[in-house]
Amino acid sequence: MKRAASAAAAFVAACLAASCPRDARADASAQDTTSVAPKTATVAVAPAPPSPSRKRPVPDYDGRGGPRPTAGEQALWVPRVLLSPVYLVTEYVLRRPLGVAVPAAESADLPRKLYDLVTFGPRHELGVVPVAFVEFNFNPSVGVYAFWDHAGFEANHLRLHAEAWPSDWMAANLTERVDLDRATSLQLRVSGVRRPDRVFYGLGPSSRQANESRYGEERFEAGAALDWRFWRSSHVQTALGLRDERTFDGYYGTDPALTQQVAAGAFALPDGFGKEYTVQYNRIVAAVDTRVPQSRPRSGARLEVAAEQGSDVRRSPASGWVRYGATAAGFVDLDGYARVLGLSVTTLFSDPLGAGPVPFMELAYLGGDHPMPAYYAGRLIDRSAAAATASYTWPIAPWLDGRLELSAGNVFGPHLDSFDAKLLRFSGAFGLSIAGLQDPPLELLFGLGTETVADGAVVDSVRVALGVPRTF
Repeated sequence: MKRAASAAAAFVAACLAASCPRDARADASAQDTTSVAPKTATVAVAPAPPSPSRKRPVPDYDGRGGPRPTAGEQALWVPRVLLSPVYLVTEYVLRRPLGVAVPAAESADLPRKLYDLVTFGPRHELGVVPVAFVEFNFNPSVGVYAFWDHAGFEANHLRLHAEAWPSDWMAANLTERVDLDRATSLQLRVSGVRRPDRVFYGLGPSSRQANESRYGEERFEAGAALDWRFWRSSHVQTALGLRDERTFDGYYGTDPALTQQVAAGAFALPDGFGKEYTVQYNRIVAAVDTRVPQSRPRSGARLEVAAEQGSDVRRSPASGWVRYGATAAGFVDLDGYARVLGLSVTTLFSDPLGAGPVPFMELAYLGGDHPMPAYYAGRLIDRSAAAATASYTWPIAPWLDGRLELSAGNVFGPHLDSFDAKLLRFSGAFGLSIAGLQDPPLELLFGLGTETVADGAVVDSVRVALGVPRTF
């Protein structure tokens, strides 16, 4: 019996040693050995290893303090100071208030209610959304964006974007896209615009902000495009169509008309101004993009080339031109959370085909929806253009992205033959956009642009825009 009791005590102690915490094992072992028999065998428990002691700081024997920061660590203060306003705005004006507003809106089911308010149909295939666009120093506009998916048949999709303003400002764009298969789609597009507040500052890299003038534009375009997506975000698009253009003296506030600035000697009258022409164009765009399509693209590389040949059918064969260019870009997701650093280089060219000059509306340009968005569309125009851009995008909220973009570049003569580092300009832009929202997009942009390095690189261009960017 004593042997059986001793064996049972040893078995209980072993079980406790295997399943209980270290302190509990010691207590259980002590209780078992005293309660079963004074002479029973006990299982020895290894003592807990000593907790690692914190490393003692090295005394400052010579009174010289710690090691000095490296040059790289000191240089980090420059972007920290420069970007501190952006951080303060995104952190305290946007992210933290949104951190309170978004849960409240979700608890009230507000997103679904708003979505149901502007969409119709059993699958929400119909929708009408009020839109607007406000850009500093231009006429604003208000309008509607309407969509109809599966219009008539499953693969058919219609989009209408129309905006206007009482001061002779009206524009519309109607697009029909037919999905031929999962990778190929055919798009038919008709658009028209009439507006009096376009800007022109002269041609060339040294055009002056002080020479701002206004001209009006009437444009009607009809075309078709075939798009083929073949790998990840890669695609090839071919397009053809007709575009009718007419330009005339415009107005906005007290700004002078284009011909007034010509008469004052600010710049020469650009080719094609005041003349109506009709362009028959053929276009191809090819892009190889290693990034997987998603609402927030991550690491990867992109190479895009584009070319468009146009002929003025009113004056052919004497008048024609070709526009072409390329962009190479690389992107790195810094931490796996869509904080993406990008670097890109873009070149654009426009060459005449035949004896006639290229109309100024068909030349290469920077600003607007092209690289260096801190400038107005039409601020920089000439036969060629080049720009290098560093960008950083990051998520501010579950559906809100921030973008910071710094660029250097300018427009130049034919084939960049007048390129000079002293003629470079700098563009810095900060923007906000709805993550993954492309239909329609919504953006806020604030940008600053400079004069050329030769003129001191002083800031002379400010661009502020908010709303749904125009597609016409």
